[in-house]
Amino acid sequence: MADPYLTDAVRAKRIGRPVARFMARWRKVIRRRPWLNTAYKVAVTVLGALVMVIGLILVPLPGPGWLIVFLGLTILGTEFHWARRLLGWLRQILTRFWERWNTWREARRARKAQA
Repeated sequence: MADPYLTDAVRAKRIGRPVARFMARWRKVIRRRPWLNTAYKVAVTVLGALVMVIGLILVPLPGPGWLIVFLGLTILGTEFHWARRLLGWLRQILTRFWERWNTWREARRARKAQA
C-alpha cells in the first residue's frame, strides 16, 4: 500500500531545511558559551514541560489536548534524546492505529455495499 502522505512529508522536509540550518547555526553559537547553553536547556525544559502539562490538563476537555502534549514532547525532543525516542514510538503507534482504523472502515463500507 502506497503512503498517501509521502508527498506531504517530502514537501515538509524541503520547507524545513532552511529553518533547520538556521537553528543549527543558532545552537552552535549557544553551545560555545556554557552559561548560555545551560540557560537554554533550562528554558527548553521548562517550556516543554509546561506545554505538556497544559496539554494533559486539556485532554479530558474538548479541544486539541493530545496535540498539545505531542507539541510539548517535540519541544523537549529538541534537547533530550529520551523525548525524541518517545515521540518516535508514539508516531509508530499512531501510524499503526490509523492503518487499522482505515482498514476497518474499508471493510465496513464493503459490508454495507454488499447488504
